[in-house]
Amino acid sequence: MVNRGLMGATGLQFRHHMIGPKQSNSGPVMSDISNLKSKILQQVAEAADLDALEATRVAAVGKKGEVSLMMRGLGKMSPEEKKIAGPALNALKNEINSALAARKAGLEDAALNERLRTEWQDVSAPARPVGQGSVHPVSQVTEEIIAIFADLGYGVAEGPQIENDYYNFDALNIPPEHPARQEFDTFYMHRDEGDNRPPHVLRTHTSPVQIRHMEKHGVPCRIIAPGRVYRSDYDNTHTPMFHQVEGLAIDKDISMANLKWTLEEFCRAFFEVDNVELKFRASHFPFTEPSAEVDIRCSWQGGQLKIGEGDDWMEILGSGMVHPKVLKAAGVDPEVYQGFAFGIGIDRLAMLKYGIPDLRAFFDSDLRWLRHYGFSSLDMPNMRGGI
Repeated sequence: MVNRGLMGATGLQFRHHMIGPKQSNSGPVMSDISNLKSKILQQVAEAADLDALEATRVAAVGKKGEVSLMMRGLGKMSPEEKKIAGPALNALKNEINSALAARKAGLEDAALNERLRTEWQDVSAPARPVGQGSVHPVSQVTEEIIAIFADLGYGVAEGPQIENDYYNFDALNIPPEHPARQEFDTFYMHRDEGDNRPPHVLRTHTSPVQIRHMEKHGVPCRIIAPGRVYRSDYDNTHTPMFHQVEGLAIDKDISMANLKWTLEEFCRAFFEVDNVELKFRASHFPFTEPSAEVDIRCSWQGGQLKIGEGDDWMEILGSGMVHPKVLKAAGVDPEVYQGFAFGIGIDRLAMLKYGIPDLRAFFDSDLRWLRHYGFSSLDMPNMRGGI
């Protein structure tokens, strides 16, 4: 009989037919297993790298490997042969797998040691520069405004950005026919057919916060309400979403003189000028009576804005004494209490103070713009001394 060496399952089947059913074939089978073991273990030991080791594993115990083929030949053996060959093949497979795992660990350790020997890093070298974020001008100006009014004794109040029709209009004495209540000026929330609830809007000002605060906390009070507001408008000085801060002071003896002093002190601290001159022009707002637009003296000499000097005037805010109907809507007796309110566009203030020409650039998400106009996170509100 020709000795084929590592015969596999085909060789086992051939021998089984040659010796007949009454003769034992366990001797040659064990010899084949022993030869295969020696061969594979030698290949495992001689594998130079992980790729060679993986090739040895596939050839030995893979689905079509030599051990796997021999195990498939067990079905052609007699029960006596299976009792001997089966455990021997299982033991061979386990021993090969153990040898593969040990050799793999050794090769991985050797590869790591070689990498550690050839790769190095100077831990004393400077680290890679890490980009720092910037504070948006709107956030910076908001913090400046809050700090200034905190020195004047004002607290900060907040409210929802989605308001119902009552707080955004009715409680502020804005009649149903007012243009601000039309869809070309205000964003109304969608309502399903048959929904009879009062309409909801994206708030057009932060004035509803004043009503909610007086309802909840009562009077006297001094608060500012900064936040996002929404109106259907878009050009270089208007955007559909912008930022506004409104102020409210209610007590028994507050007058327009207090309003004028408050706004002068705010402008003096915010624009960092000692000579501030404001001009109050009669105007009309549904929620204040009397009402006034406020202009500040300035100059545009050489294309540069200078506050507190020159012969020009620039509108910066609207203000007035709170209308008695607004106080009643908030549960306050207008016969006992009175006060003033004002509204300032935070984005406009940022444009004026830091020379930003286009309001739309605030919302373009342009990192180059933010790196130019942004502020360090450690910058504090820039005020001279306090008030």
